[in-house]
Amino acid sequence: MKESYLNGQFFNRLETLSLNLRADLRGYFGGKHLVKTYGQTVEFADYREYQLGDDIRRIDWNLYSRFEKFFLKLFTDERQMQIQIFLDCSGSMGKDNPKKSAYAVASAAAIGYLAIHNMDKVSFNIMKGDRANNPFGTIVGKNSFFRSISQLEEVEFEGDTDIASCITNCPEGGSSNGLSVIISDFFTDSDWKKAVDYLLYKNRQVLLVQIMTPEEDEPTYDGRVNLIDLEAEDIEDPRNMKIRITRSMQMAYEEALRDFKNDMKTFCNKRGVDYISVRTDVEIEKMLFGELLKVGIMD
Repeated sequence: MKESYLNGQFFNRLETLSLNLRADLRGYFGGKHLVKTYGQTVEFADYREYQLGDDIRRIDWNLYSRFEKFFLKLFTDERQMQIQIFLDCSGSMGKDNPKKSAYAVASAAAIGYLAIHNMDKVSFNIMKGDRANNPFGTIVGKNSFFRSISQLEEVEFEGDTDIASCITNCPEGGSSNGLSVIISDFFTDSDWKKAVDYLLYKNRQVLLVQIMTPEEDEPTYDGRVNLIDLEAEDIEDPRNMKIRITRSMQMAYEEALRDFKNDMKTFCNKRGVDYISVRTDVEIEKMLFGELLKVGIMD
């Protein structure tokens, strides 16, 4: 039986949060996100002088009686956004570690639920090989969301994933209309940075969620071990090896992992991309209410 974090209590706790997206995204009419343009909501924003061709029904006649000039009332505009969630379903994300895959699915479900709760559209893109498959289509409304989530928990994590190809070949999603989230450990030979740059070219807001196990973050192995690459196709794959783990090798791994994370942070900071790195031994509520609040993606 697969592990699962998803239940009624989990989703009920999320209802105190909301997605905080950039105001310069355009989105679609009918949502809850305030944007920089003016629209037709009931919330007053500003005045401007009347110009030929403006709707005379928006003239403030009280101001005209005082200044003998025509001024229009301007109201805030609220838009519906398209939230894309790209879930890495490669073997390293949970083939032999059901807690890691369950954590990844719960992270995707939590962000998706916040999108639906805030009247946004959401899509779950399952990344395997060089393609991102969207088995549920564009999801609008909680009924469709919960039907999709029950199937999302049954996804198998296996093989390898080319993140760059999966995202650059994804046909859905327009420009400047919402948030794209990549959930992965990013332990891949593929050029994930190319995928991020592609999404930024499409003027999407981007969030990277890196998920690791405690063993990946702080390995404690020593002595002779068999290292098996979970994304290898067979036991004879050259990525599989038998080695003797020494303290110097552990230190080298720690340094390499530290450099890898710092490179991710530097890359994301330069491009204005939100990035969090979490371990599966951290309660998922702490990740949602802590790390995502820190980067400002939720409020």
